[in-house]
Amino acid sequence: MLRGALGKTFRLVGYTIQYGCIAHCAFEYVGGVVMCSGPSMEPTIQNSDIVFAENLSRHFYGIQRGDIVIAKSPSDPKSNICKRVTGLEGDKILSTGPSDFFKSHSYVPMGHVWLEGDNLQNSTDSRCYGPIPYGLIRGRIFFKIWPLSDFGFLRDSPNGHRFSDD
Repeated sequence: MLRGALGKTFRLVGYTIQYGCIAHCAFEYVGGVVMCSGPSMEPTIQNSDIVFAENLSRHFYGIQRGDIVIAKSPSDPKSNICKRVTGLEGDKILSTGPSDFFKSHSYVPMGHVWLEGDNLQNSTDSRCYGPIPYGLIRGRIFFKIWPLSDFGFLRDSPNGHRFSDD
């Protein structure tokens, strides 16, 4: 009787570990569901919207200008940020201050991206902390799950002119 209970317990532990490893690999390499908070991506993503982020693009360097990404915050590594890629390595960026008074040009260094929120007046992004290393990108958001009224693929940036190829 003890042997049977011990055998069932070890099998349960073994299955739990196996499924835990599968779940870890799925969330790390395939993608997962993310809740976005804050006003920086409005109107594209509202506070508390639930989206799907896929992680394959970052592993295969498939991140492109205009993609919305989840990245580790350069100022607080314990938190994630949700921003749009407006510049890739080698791009010349016209950066403006919060008042749009001071304008300057920056170049995105190799291995980095330039991120900005869609709500430019209420976003802490690369205009504040500069380009971020590609390694901080956790995934690419492309599908909105909640609210159901917005269910579907994400729309283009309302600031589309900010990442033209000139």
